[in-house]
Amino acid sequence: MAQWLHMSQLIPCLPDDTVNNLYPPPAFPIEVRHFLADWIESQRWDDFVLEKVEMESQARALLEQTISMLQTMAQQNSNVVDRMKLMAISRNMTRFQQQPLQFGVMVRDILRKERVLLSTPPPPMSNPQQYQQYPNRESSFLNLQDVDHLVLKVLQLQEVRKQKHQLQEDLNWERQNFEGLRCPTQPNGLDPSSSEIQKRKNQIQDMEFNVKVLFTKSFELLKECVDCLDQCQTRLISRLKTWRWEQHKATIGHPFDDNLNPLQTWCEQLVGVNGKLRQELMLIGEPVPELQERLGKLLQVLIQSSLVVEKQPPQVIKTQSKFSTTVRYLLGEKVAPGKPVMLKAQIINEIQARNLAVVPADNVGELINNSAILEHNTATKSTCATFRNMSIKKIKRADRKGSESVTEEKFALLFSAEITITGCDTPYRIQMISLPVVVIVHGSQDNNALATIIWDCAFSEPDRMPFVVPERVPWRMMYSTLNSKFTSEVQTQHGLDHYNQHFLAQKIFDKPDFAEDYSNMMVSWAQFNKEVLPGRPFTFWQWFEGVMELTKKHLKTYWSEGLIFGFIGKQHLHLILKDRPNGTFLLRFSDSEIGGITIAYVSASENGGQKIQNIQPFSKRDLEIRSLGDRIRDISHITHLYPEFPKDEVFKKFYSEPQAPSIGGYIPVSLRTRVGMEAGSATSSPPPIADSPQSFSAHHFPQPFSPQESITPDNPCPTDMDFNPTTPVVYSEHISPGNNIDMELESILQTLEP
Repeated sequence: MAQWLHMSQLIPCLPDDTVNNLYPPPAFPIEVRHFLADWIESQRWDDFVLEKVEMESQARALLEQTISMLQTMAQQNSNVVDRMKLMAISRNMTRFQQQPLQFGVMVRDILRKERVLLSTPPPPMSNPQQYQQYPNRESSFLNLQDVDHLVLKVLQLQEVRKQKHQLQEDLNWERQNFEGLRCPTQPNGLDPSSSEIQKRKNQIQDMEFNVKVLFTKSFELLKECVDCLDQCQTRLISRLKTWRWEQHKATIGHPFDDNLNPLQTWCEQLVGVNGKLRQELMLIGEPVPELQERLGKLLQVLIQSSLVVEKQPPQVIKTQSKFSTTVRYLLGEKVAPGKPVMLKAQIINEIQARNLAVVPADNVGELINNSAILEHNTATKSTCATFRNMSIKKIKRADRKGSESVTEEKFALLFSAEITITGCDTPYRIQMISLPVVVIVHGSQDNNALATIIWDCAFSEPDRMPFVVPERVPWRMMYSTLNSKFTSEVQTQHGLDHYNQHFLAQKIFDKPDFAEDYSNMMVSWAQFNKEVLPGRPFTFWQWFEGVMELTKKHLKTYWSEGLIFGFIGKQHLHLILKDRPNGTFLLRFSDSEIGGITIAYVSASENGGQKIQNIQPFSKRDLEIRSLGDRIRDISHITHLYPEFPKDEVFKKFYSEPQAPSIGGYIPVSLRTRVGMEAGSATSSPPPIADSPQSFSAHHFPQPFSPQESITPDNPCPTDMDFNPTTPVVYSEHISPGNNIDMELESILQTLEP
């Protein structure tokens, strides 16, 4: 109802004649627009055209709904005057029952005129205070306003042409009569010097002048319409490119509205306007090659730009594996009936993608099931070709340079067809390429191939030459990408904080003692996924992706509720835990293993002081056997989640219910995690669960650590440090040889896994 809200503010500023023309009584009085505003704006009136007789049933349904809603409102209205008026309006609307398309077109034109009025400057007002009521323009109307201006201008052109035609016919009639009047040999002939002859002659001259004026006006309007069409189409092409760019960015988690219906309506309106202007050009009476050529080129560009890959193929494709993709043609309803349109797909390499003006002759890969028919869906009004079982049988790779791997080579799918549009004699070749894809032959290449895609989606420029990407990017861009990908992949609103960001920067740059701002430091592709991390057998991306996968599969709720501290370095760990009582713990992602989460906690040292212990990380496999919540319950050494939340109040909802006694008489067996000295005690049991948990908001942990203040020459943080002279701390990377389970059931279960 946004459009009517603006119009209701604008109407007091408009002349009465304008309002009456906009909402013509009794056909469609302003009361209908007011009472049914929300419903009216939710319907697709732009589809109605008088020539589309097949839409008559849809128009009739909308008309009947309108009448029914008005009658319902009348019955429910307590005001007698309003009730009678609404009933009268509903009766008047029954006049359209024989011609429902006229009703649909009328409402369509009313909405268009509203948008035009909303886009024009406010009229002069005698009272300056009225300007305060004038509505602010919203950019959401911009595209529709462009088309509406163009449509109204075309209607004006058609009206001028009709006036010229009528005047020309009147002129021809007057000339014929004049010839008979001035001929003395005719029975009714007049003397050529008579006043009547002179009067008729002057009248004919005036009509000839008016015809010329209308011809000139018609020509000028036609040129204006072509200019306006050109501008409107340029904006459409730009919006289509933006849609594709947003689709590209969606790979790394950016928001993306995939609804193509508004763009399809825009395309259909422009191709319709182009056809009307070509008709007007033929009817103008004189050839205008310049305008004819411009309209032809505009039509060609529009037809060729309306092919869109609506559902992209997977950007990492394994050979011999099935995948699907959907290509949509936005001018599907304009395709000439008869021969079906067959869309074909082929795989192209980077060099071929840079030269799409030439049809690729060399096949760099063999595709199976690479053709599909463009089919129109009357329910969704979309025309799509769906490739459901496509597969890459084999791929031919280019010569690699230096250390470049096969997972860094990018390809694309090229979709093409020959198509004929109704009203056009010449068929057109249309084509569109997919987003870049990486082709792999084994699942072990998936992670590195995904890194190539992430880098491409995150850091490529719009309108780049395929598939150029920068070699280095600022850390702020890299962190933004990691955060966006993490939150979208895990499907959480809880993103990475600045402590996580600082540790990730320390890790990728291998600068654990650097406390300054990393934002403008440049990260290279090699640092991201070519070079292994110092002392590790994996790259930064492989490690980060493993954490992301673990969180998505097993830790989503824990992370979303702020129970996991996440990415934190050992030095930072010492700083925030050094003053905490024994049993205080936090959950952090392992920085030594791919896809692991560990528990760091404060415990008593042998000399009576304190030390920080790190339990061996739990992997995806571990958490499949026993959940993180149950493992936390099992470990009696940990009692309070940092900074001071009792663990049983925080994690109670994650604990599994006690196992029910077996019906068959067997003694039930349970798994239980033991750590360190607990492993030798078979009698220890988990602490009791609190009966009345207090309110808890882990998102607001107090954070005493500031990355910029933590690690400086004046504030060193060595591996071994004293909290105070009497409480020495000894850091232990892994204090447990493993997560020992009663009766060694865990190892047995692992051997039984398929």
